[in-house]
Amino acid sequence: MTSLSLNNIQKEMTDNHLYLNLTEVQISQLKSQGCSSKCWDTVWITEKTDLSKIQQVTFSSDVKIGAISGENTAFGGVVRDNGIYNAHLHNCNIGDNPFIKNVENYIANYIIGANVIIENVGHIAVNETSTFGNGTIVETINEGGGREIPIYDDLSAQIAYILALYRHRDDLIDNLKEMISDYTSSIESNIGTIKDNVRILNCKAIKNTNIGENAKLEGVASLKNGSINSYQDAPVYVGSEVMAENFIISSNSSVDNATIISNCFVGQGCILDKHYSAEHSLFFANSQGFNGEACSIFAGPYTVTHHKSTLLIAGMFSFMNAGSGSNQSNHMYKLGPIHQGILERGAKTTSNSYILWPSKVGAFTLVSGRHYKNVDSSNLPFSYLIESKNDSILIPGINLRSVGTVRDAQKWPKRDTRNENHRIDIINFNLLSPFTIHKVDGGLKILKDLESLSGSSAKEYNYAGMKIKASSLKKGINIYTIVINKFLGNSIISRIQNNTIQNKEELIAILQPNSTIGKGKWLDVSGMICPIESLDSFLNNIENKSIDSLDKAQKALEEIHNNYYEYEWNWASTLLEKHFKVELDKITPENVIDIVKQWINSVVELDNLLYEDAKKEFSLSTQVGFGVDGNLKERAKDFASVRGDFKSNSTVKEILNHVDKKTKLSNDIIQQLQKLA
Repeated sequence: MTSLSLNNIQKEMTDNHLYLNLTEVQISQLKSQGCSSKCWDTVWITEKTDLSKIQQVTFSSDVKIGAISGENTAFGGVVRDNGIYNAHLHNCNIGDNPFIKNVENYIANYIIGANVIIENVGHIAVNETSTFGNGTIVETINEGGGREIPIYDDLSAQIAYILALYRHRDDLIDNLKEMISDYTSSIESNIGTIKDNVRILNCKAIKNTNIGENAKLEGVASLKNGSINSYQDAPVYVGSEVMAENFIISSNSSVDNATIISNCFVGQGCILDKHYSAEHSLFFANSQGFNGEACSIFAGPYTVTHHKSTLLIAGMFSFMNAGSGSNQSNHMYKLGPIHQGILERGAKTTSNSYILWPSKVGAFTLVSGRHYKNVDSSNLPFSYLIESKNDSILIPGINLRSVGTVRDAQKWPKRDTRNENHRIDIINFNLLSPFTIHKVDGGLKILKDLESLSGSSAKEYNYAGMKIKASSLKKGINIYTIVINKFLGNSIISRIQNNTIQNKEELIAILQPNSTIGKGKWLDVSGMICPIESLDSFLNNIENKSIDSLDKAQKALEEIHNNYYEYEWNWASTLLEKHFKVELDKITPENVIDIVKQWINSVVELDNLLYEDAKKEFSLSTQVGFGVDGNLKERAKDFASVRGDFKSNSTVKEILNHVDKKTKLSNDIIQQLQKLA
């Protein structure tokens, strides 16, 4: 670079860079390298800008270029010198050590960070003022409107849940929308950002889109009005032929392979891939959409759909797996698509299942077959909802005997792909919680009341558009009782096992709840399990503006989540008194020993049911197709080589270990309590 005299140049300090006007010698050099500008006075460089690395570049409006040195390594190990080659830059601030090559049209109105690679692109531009997807209205859950959500960069599943479902509280909704509007206004700009270490390769059109650190865009067809909230430790990937308009894509997420999204929020750790199509939908932490379609859905954490023929429409889901050909109907062809449905956490649909909206399916329920009546199984969780002769048949509680349910609960925490430094959605992974056990306890009463009202000799019972066979009802009563014993035993043992108890008085003191919060109804707020009064207090604070910012709202929700186990005991203690007919302020060691004995019996019985269910995966019928050209012995060997044997299966081993571990725990607790008796 030619030495400069500070006596005859202008200078400008921006972002800790000293920017200098070009000298006549430098302008001549750039011209000789095929560069052009109508006004060279608006082109700025630094002392470390290697002009030999700027070739065939057109400059217009203000352009600042940082240091240029070093090299970058492309796919295949190809090493190239950093620089700017064959591009048109308009009103841009280029960070240090860029590699920008072959821009067919132009890059306009962008601040570009350090070590950015942009190669073989059509155009990247901001036109007029943009909020980069923030404030986009998503008509979730109901296509007909009424549950619209304005999305923003740090939208959580919990805030979205409140915005969608608490429309009857006008001040609440107005104040939340005002906070979002304030945030949206604060980021409004006519300049876009491409932050450090971004790679944009072979992309066609990028308009009004902010791109965060370490993001990689490769072969994208079109991005318009959006934000890609990528971080150095939580990068985002957007791949080939993706088309996105009015969108936000959050950290650790991937959108690839001709996926099309419009008016969508993609939360953290999500994957949308293989021609997936979605409009007016929200996808929260670790959700996945492959091949199929989504329209106006609220996909809470871990909503998964992998099949080309699957349509999710006008519904709310979480911890859900949609089978191939799953579908829902949301209109009656009279007043338009006005209906909606809810599958509570953990619900699954089998292949070719169909549900007529409006319907509500209980937590951890398996839906099979086609259901042409509006059903509500929300008060009977852990069930099978199946079809027989056009009737909806409910089998209460049977999913608690399924090893698949336990496996799901174990896998979700392990499959959280979000970086620990960037987790917005609040997720409680507990399979058994006051939310589910409250419903189990209510379901137990429903089943007993049905049996009492219709008589024990009835062959089947009708409930909420469904039929329950007598044998299923009796089994449901039994398994609901078992799981209540298990949950309450877990709760009381967790209060005792980490404390040194010297006498009966200390036992009573430890078992007293610390407050009344949590004694009533519990909710699943799209992943966050909490007492209704905690949520209501939070909502009141938004209404009266004690909480007046999105940051304060997020912190308040996290505080509720952090108090979960205290609140859980407050609720469990009330049910424990009712279920076991004891009073905690008068409870004796003998009472607790009896509860622990019922607990371990329930744990062992439930684990035995899971063990027997797991055996089915290794039965002779499941080995059909193995050992194709051999005898039965070879078939068994082939099966074992592919699937392993029953006893060495990780889930089976975990069941057996769980029994041993809990049996030892029960013996230790009982011995501890016997010393007090």
